[in-house]
Amino acid sequence: MASTDTTPESTDTTPEATGKAGPDDLGGLGAGLDALDAVQTHRTPVREVLVRKVLPPLLAVGLVLLVWQVLVSARVTDETKLPAPSAVWDSLTDMWVQGTLLEVVWTSVSRGLFGFLLALAIGTPLGLLVARVKAVRAAIGPILQGLQSLPSVAWVPPAVLWFGLDDAMMYTVILLGAVPSIANGLVSGVDQIPPLYLRAGRTLGATGLLGARHIVMPAALPGYLAGLKQGWAFSWRSLMAAEIIASSPDLGLGLGQLLENGRNNIDLPGVFLAIFLILVVGIAIDLLIFSPLERYVLRSRGLLVRT
Repeated sequence: MASTDTTPESTDTTPEATGKAGPDDLGGLGAGLDALDAVQTHRTPVREVLVRKVLPPLLAVGLVLLVWQVLVSARVTDETKLPAPSAVWDSLTDMWVQGTLLEVVWTSVSRGLFGFLLALAIGTPLGLLVARVKAVRAAIGPILQGLQSLPSVAWVPPAVLWFGLDDAMMYTVILLGAVPSIANGLVSGVDQIPPLYLRAGRTLGATGLLGARHIVMPAALPGYLAGLKQGWAFSWRSLMAAEIIASSPDLGLGLGQLLENGRNNIDLPGVFLAIFLILVVGIAIDLLIFSPLERYVLRSRGLLVRT
């Protein structure tokens, strides 16, 4: 006999029974994806910055000084070849007492910064031109690469013959050393821009100088910043080479000439002091200018993740 049971089958349509996500589950899934995409961009506490960024270099410097003092105390080498750290410190204090230390440092730093700004003003439009115009890249691109690999010291003799022993010679050497690095850095940054950005910019009418300002330069900023850091390194090294080779009382006493004077006078503590000051200035410029700028760029793009 046919069954007369007319009880309907289960009609439970809850998300758990049907295996389909309901509105609440979709909302939770979206919130989870948003949490994964979110990047922590809050500032790191000063104490943590000091521990993670400042303390390790100080410990490394302290270790170098310790090894240096041990080598001198153990008489591994003669003091005429490796002076004691205390002798270098005495040279530093003598310059401070005489009031010449800050003047010497500022002479070189002011030249280096001004020359770098000139290189920035020339290298940026040149890099944009090379990056965006194929004919210019084909003609000038290889020359810029070659100039970047050319030692800056090679430009000192012709610059002396062109301008004599004056500041114009110094700035010429800096420009010839730094401009190719800045331009090549910008070219590299432009080459790494996704083509979609450029097409979207053209669609919105951002072409020519408008596109360079609002699309190309912001998108190429990481590579451009790397070029700026390298450009400063070339500026500083070029200046030191010029000051060492082209020493003259008319140019004032800079760090490079201080180094050369120490060599001429067989003053090894003075030589090590000049090397130390040159190194300190290079590190200080990077820590005070380029590192904060780099962190700002990375943080603004959500790339600086605190671990």
